Amino acid sequence: MPKTNYRLTKIVFTLGPATESEQALEKLIVAGVDICRFNMAHANHTWTRAMIRRVREVCRKTGRHIAILMDVKGPEIRTGDLAEPVELTTGQLIDLLPQPGAAETNILAVTVNYPHFGSDVPVGSTVLVDSGLIHLEVVSAAPDRVRCRVIVPARLSSRRHINLPGVKVRLPALSAKDHADVALGVEEQVDFFALSFVREAGDVKVLRNLLAEKSSTARIIAKIEDQSGIANLDEIIGAADAIMVARGDLGIEVPMEDLPLLQKRMVDACIQNRKPVIVATHLLESMIVSPVPTRAEVSDIAGAVWSTADAIMLSGETTTGRFPLECVQLMKRVSGRIEGSMTQGYNSALPLKTNKDRLLRSAVLLAQELGDAGIVVFTRTGLLPETLSALRAWRCPLYAFTDVPQTFLHMLLLWGVEPFLMDFKAEPEETIKDAMAYLVRRGWVKSGDWMVVITNALAAEENVIDAIQMRPVS
Repeated sequence: MPKTNYRLTKIVFTLGPATESEQALEKLIVAGVDICRFNMAHANHTWTRAMIRRVREVCRKTGRHIAILMDVKGPEIRTGDLAEPVELTTGQLIDLLPQPGAAETNILAVTVNYPHFGSDVPVGSTVLVDSGLIHLEVVSAAPDRVRCRVIVPARLSSRRHINLPGVKVRLPALSAKDHADVALGVEEQVDFFALSFVREAGDVKVLRNLLAEKSSTARIIAKIEDQSGIANLDEIIGAADAIMVARGDLGIEVPMEDLPLLQKRMVDACIQNRKPVIVATHLLESMIVSPVPTRAEVSDIAGAVWSTADAIMLSGETTTGRFPLECVQLMKRVSGRIEGSMTQGYNSALPLKTNKDRLLRSAVLLAQELGDAGIVVFTRTGLLPETLSALRAWRCPLYAFTDVPQTFLHMLLLWGVEPFLMDFKAEPEETIKDAMAYLVRRGWVKSGDWMVVITNALAAEENVIDAIQMRPVS
């Protein structure tokens, strides 16, 4: 891929019936997706295992490798089963029962799967059902029964999701299903786990401990979906490896007009803390059925790219949508157009904690002064590319070489970083030459281009020092 087509913003797509065939997967991988997401809210283990292996087989076939992300469903509050859907009306009373009980005459009663519902939901609070389509107000609350008045009606069917804006709920970080899903993901060596409805740092630690017990090196992406997650954002960012701005449920939990501000706050906070951030949900919702997006959706993608979010994500667009390839191609075009319009610069507000951080900043400035030169960095942990990525340097391609497969796949989420998996030689100079030759061979650079190489050098008395080299491509 020529440097002129270098894309900074990564693309995550969700696998589903529309994209599960080998032919569809090959088209998406060749088109440039970076991460494949499995939504375990809608996937069984047999299908998931087969599809993970299919994705990797298609990667081997195409010679382009992408990472695997398993999105675990998390515990959630839902209504129970109904014999048939019910049309609610404005002003109607409805009882929500934390445990099955006798319904009162002329009042609809529906069970909920949260035993603390009657204790946690105060009178006057809002209950949102089915992605906010149904709006209820609590008029009375008891341990065995919460009576609500319908404010905004719609059709209520079985097992609809419930949101409780502003209510601190007592749910575990992982359900029994999540434990089983994580075990499958560890067995299949997925690269990322996304944890739903993260409310506090302790939720992340629960999954972190579980992965440690299973000797998994997978990274944890915390999904921010409610007001508790927003209130504890800083500590969650500190505990997680990455953040997902999950705008679906979050847009139900907070006032709509606050959502853009919260998205910007989360993206900015993640960059300053050197944690990748994904903007997700409804980016191209209309293209589930339409071959062209709305103009507002194009602007939404552009806004995420301008904010320098690490990745943008497709959900229903690529699971059941009619135009999954077109969605990916459009994301690439919009990202490329916006990125190409940006002038040279970098994130000068990033806190530089160490002298090595300052060296990396110097490498960025040197590469930009040389005139769109790239930076070559070698890593086994991914820490140096994470800092280079957080510096958000425009017109400064970051080529990160590693000999650790897991690190290679984890770096696929980093803004502006193009990772490569390559064996390292015992002699650093040979490794540098191999990297430069690789970039030329694959068309990333050409003879005469300048590269800034970040490496270690052996000084007197066998002391290893960090060094920046300025080298032309031969």
